[in-house]
Amino acid sequence: MPRAAAGPGRRRERWRPRLDRPALVALLFGIAGVGYRLVLVLTTVPVSNSDEATFGLAALHIADGREQPIFLYGQRYMGTLESYLAAPLLAVTGPSWPALRLPVLGLYALFLWLIHRLTRRIGSPWFATLIVGLLALGSERVVRDQVTTVGGRPEVKVAVLAMLLLVVALARHTVGRRGLAVGGFGLLAGVALWSDWLIVPYLTMAGLALLWTLRRELLGRAGLLLLVGFVIGLAPMIRDNLVAPPGQDSLSVLRGISGEDGPVPSWPQRLGGGLLDGVPLAAGLCPVTGCARWQAWFGLLYPVLLVVAATLAGFAYRRARGRPERVGPVVHLALLGGAALTLLAYVRSPLAATDPLGNARYLSVLQLSLPAVLWPLWVAAVAARRGTVGVAGRVAGAASTAVLGALAASALVVTVLFATSGTTAGRAEERHARQLADTVRAAGLHEVYAEYWTCNRLVFNTAEQVVCGVLDDDLRPGQNRYPAYWWRLERAQRPGYVLAADAPADRRLRELLGDRSGAALLTEIGGFRVYHPPEPLRPWR
Repeated sequence: MPRAAAGPGRRRERWRPRLDRPALVALLFGIAGVGYRLVLVLTTVPVSNSDEATFGLAALHIADGREQPIFLYGQRYMGTLESYLAAPLLAVTGPSWPALRLPVLGLYALFLWLIHRLTRRIGSPWFATLIVGLLALGSERVVRDQVTTVGGRPEVKVAVLAMLLLVVALARHTVGRRGLAVGGFGLLAGVALWSDWLIVPYLTMAGLALLWTLRRELLGRAGLLLLVGFVIGLAPMIRDNLVAPPGQDSLSVLRGISGEDGPVPSWPQRLGGGLLDGVPLAAGLCPVTGCARWQAWFGLLYPVLLVVAATLAGFAYRRARGRPERVGPVVHLALLGGAALTLLAYVRSPLAATDPLGNARYLSVLQLSLPAVLWPLWVAAVAARRGTVGVAGRVAGAASTAVLGALAASALVVTVLFATSGTTAGRAEERHARQLADTVRAAGLHEVYAEYWTCNRLVFNTAEQVVCGVLDDDLRPGQNRYPAYWWRLERAQRPGYVLAADAPADRRLRELLGDRSGAALLTEIGGFRVYHPPEPLRPWR
């Protein structure tokens, strides 16, 4: 029925938003975070590379119906879900870095929404707003994991949050179809495991939380639905591993890449790299070039916060009565356990000490645990503000407030520095990469050799009008992720070369060409030299 008009003696009803004030502020933070990243996506910042281009090429092949890759070309352990998400867009736009990244940006927006919902359920409304505000900020290291299509991490974080929300709903009986919810939990776990094995610690803890919630229910229909959902989600990996050659199944490949040659750094060295560099970088407190010693404070504090938060969750669990009340502390413990296991797995690797800057990306999943890690600080700060604690409590509250403020201020400063001055070099590099692609295409070259970080990026930028074979510094076959390109190069009558000027591969080629190097050089652009030898040159044969 139409609504009656407000008469002179009748007060007009005021419109009130459905969202409460904390949720509205969180929404504004989320819009700012997504908008900031959208601007970066549209300008191809951070800079693209050949790993991302490989996902883009897979998306193009999916869109054309040529391939249905289960894993990223050249490996058998990282799923191609991001390529499938980007394929419809690339089918319309063709090769486009913004179109390739837009689905990943959508996953980031979904991540913010889910972590806000979960934090409100296991924490408090304004604390959830704080978490969204912190996650809306983003240094180059953080943003690169959130908007570039490099596989795994964006979608698995979304999956874990959705799984934990299902645990909360099942424990509090706020979900109608429990069997469907349990099956969805299994499906998300399977898809996450297919996408990126890095999430195994969090999947383990989420599984334990579900086991605590359902207990005997899993012995019946719920357990069957959980298994069915998991198998469906993991079906692509299962299918590939069934037909994989001996030693090429996912477990064997992972064991192979996990083995390290040479001397193993000491535990203090690995802990130093993991805590003093890895954790602050993953939290967005340092520029991508590394952390100064004064910026490493959060890395030192992080394990202390894990212990304090776990203790606080344990006390909360003991005080609560029944599963509906206890599920909050249980989820806290699951998030803390996931963070601890992830950090332990990271510092066990020698790369934590030998290359902490290049490998801090493996700690990006620690963002999932931010609500649990910072919860003790929030509790202490709120209690001190309300005046419900003694002198010691007020001191702890003041210190906690200072830590939260320092965390937000540090992340904000690094974000502003990156947004205002840290994107210039990347934009210039991206412009040079496109100019290089246009130059190679205009020269009439359709088959070229190059090093790894040039090859697939060049192929994507030319829409596969130019294909590329990877060579190492000695001009021998390198890491060719898509064998079809290499086979085409092998049949090419007169392939070209695109090499970084004065790099080892460039010097080796000029040595082999001798007096013919000048005639073979077509042009030099953006720090690269483009060669087209008069006769095919393949020194590895």
